Amino acid sequence: MNNKLNVVELFAGVGGFRVGLEKADKKLFDTVWANQWEPSKKTQDAFDCYNSHFPSSENCNDDISKVPNKTFEDMNIDLLVGGFPCQDYSVARSLSKEKGIEGKKGVLFWEIKRIVEVSHPKYILLENVDRLLKSPSKQRGRDFSIMLATFRDLGYIVEWRIINAAEYGSSQRRRRIFIFAYDQSLAYAERQLDFSTGEILLKEGFFAQTFPVKEELYKNREAFVELPSDIVEISDTFSFEYHQAGIMIDGKVHTVHPEALDPQAVTLGDILQDESEVDEKFYLNENQIEKFAYLRGPKKIERTSKEGHKYIFSEGGMSPTDSLELPGRTMLTSEGTTNRSSHVVEVNGRKRFLTPIECERLNGFPDNWTATMGNRMRYFCMGNALVTQMIEKMGNTIKEIDAAETRNIAQISLNLH
Repeated sequence: MNNKLNVVELFAGVGGFRVGLEKADKKLFDTVWANQWEPSKKTQDAFDCYNSHFPSSENCNDDISKVPNKTFEDMNIDLLVGGFPCQDYSVARSLSKEKGIEGKKGVLFWEIKRIVEVSHPKYILLENVDRLLKSPSKQRGRDFSIMLATFRDLGYIVEWRIINAAEYGSSQRRRRIFIFAYDQSLAYAERQLDFSTGEILLKEGFFAQTFPVKEELYKNREAFVELPSDIVEISDTFSFEYHQAGIMIDGKVHTVHPEALDPQAVTLGDILQDESEVDEKFYLNENQIEKFAYLRGPKKIERTSKEGHKYIFSEGGMSPTDSLELPGRTMLTSEGTTNRSSHVVEVNGRKRFLTPIECERLNGFPDNWTATMGNRMRYFCMGNALVTQMIEKMGNTIKEIDAAETRNIAQISLNLH
């Protein structure tokens, strides 16, 4: 019996999913194909970084929409992973009516759907920004509902949860939504149906097992809904307020707002390099110190809109430097620039940016993981990356699920003989 899970990594970036899964079990998780392509860029820094750590002819640097179905049909994919962009998922009836629905061109979620349709992996693990649950602003929850209905129609049960990495052992307060879908014909799916959806969300489910939560919900936030059977109807008129966690089985949704059981944070101070290793260029000069004092200070500024009316732009103040006693704030792609969102730390009386190595540590990557590229791109890639420790934890849960699945298949085989 195959003792490996064939993994396909989409929108791979610098390999956060793969790093996390291999931390969980390098022998079990076998990445057989990966895709990373940055449109309209001559230099493919993220792909070059990925390929330098995982050199393989199966690493694809092409537009995913141009990769033919046959590539995935022949792969025997067990686990499909990817951090895909948050886009407009609206759909329409095709003109001929025969092809069903058509999603907007260039929306990468439809590439996930296409690959799942032709390969039907056992498990799917996706990551996105937490605002996905609320988009678009004029029809809250529509886009996520389209995604859930898509997986429903493909034969999957879906769990999701917004995870704040700092509540589960990371040095960064990074909130991201993770989506775990599993084939409803699996023994694991049948076992889950023995529980109520409430039990799944708070104790027995994929995320509750991986990231324990309190029994009491935050402000009693809980809701139920059944998705319309027609995805075009969802796209046109459906809206719903999703909470931080939830499950969808056969189109029936149960969503709640749980709280972390026992937050265990690593602080920003814990991941700093020794100052003797920090290059002088990362320290702020007087002009930068003055600029940061303004950027991070409170302000009220009169501005004029495009239409010509005046208004007051106001912004609250923030600490002049980031506390070394707390986890870092969410890292953005502008990290390392003179920007309000960049981290500024003060060590031995001197203020400085985080180094690229410290940014790698904030996401749980090995030191110098992104050393194949210049510093600006190193910061950019870490601002886009996921926290690999979270993937490691989820990888360990998938490992347990699949071990039980394998035992179940072996038992069925034994009974047949």
